[in-house]
Amino acid sequence: MVSPSVRRRAALASVHESGHPAAAVCRALGVPRSAFYRLPRRSRPSQELEQRVVELSERHPRYGYRRITALLRRAGACVNPKRVQRIRAEGGLKVRKRQRKARRLGLSTSERQRVTHPDHVWSCDFVHDQTGSGAGFRVFTMVDEHTRECLALHAAWSLGSKDVIAVIAEVVARRGAPGHLRCDNGPEFISYAIRDWLETQAVGTLYIRPGSPWENPYIESFHDKLRDEFLNRELFDTLRGAQVALAGFRREYNTLRPHSALRYLTPAEFAAKRRAELRSAHVPASPSLANPNQNNQQPNQAPKALV
Repeated sequence: MVSPSVRRRAALASVHESGHPAAAVCRALGVPRSAFYRLPRRSRPSQELEQRVVELSERHPRYGYRRITALLRRAGACVNPKRVQRIRAEGGLKVRKRQRKARRLGLSTSERQRVTHPDHVWSCDFVHDQTGSGAGFRVFTMVDEHTRECLALHAAWSLGSKDVIAVIAEVVARRGAPGHLRCDNGPEFISYAIRDWLETQAVGTLYIRPGSPWENPYIESFHDKLRDEFLNRELFDTLRGAQVALAGFRREYNTLRPHSALRYLTPAEFAAKRRAELRSAHVPASPSLANPNQNNQQPNQAPKALV
């Protein structure tokens, strides 16, 4: 069945192309003349919804329609994702992101063991950026693999093992020590200072194989979002300005940004939900992994329980 709006557009096109009177065209196509002359009007709630979709899309230009839908539903709106997708497409607000191709180097024979609770495994790494004057700085990042929470975003001109220890110690004082810390074989992570400090905190180390960033997927996924939604869109005048902006992004990422892997809950919401579930199930806070001897694992050896 053809909708009234489609028939009205057909009648308008026929009148414009053929030059026949509107009354004759309406009789031929079965379109009421009142519908032919009446201008389409949208309801006030529909206009408000479209305006809200446009505002959210302009505020978060790298969010897709599913994440925009999650924000609308959190605010109390009852909306279908397809409608949000249509509004964004009509307004030219679709996110266009070229897919990156990765060369397959071979199959891995090791099986990855999933994290089971908050603070089970923390992943950490570095990203690089620069100020408007071209001065480069580094950002130390750390995430909880289970809850996807961003635990640290520390920017500095240079970062050594002592700086990394200070950042991790601040997070440990706030949340408690994790079961394991996953990182690469960079000099900041394999120094005796950080390995001795982690040993005193009873934190196991999980070093990925050299040249294998795919073995640290959670932090790599976070870096992709950090780069796409923040670093590629911000120009920093000073290092202090970058530090303040990174702190704001971390708060938004943890408490406001819906995460698709968490069924569009924020990392903070998911963490609170999981901790409540674990308390009700009487699960210990930080049980170790299957292989307790990994605390003294050599940096260049691939971990056995978690790869």
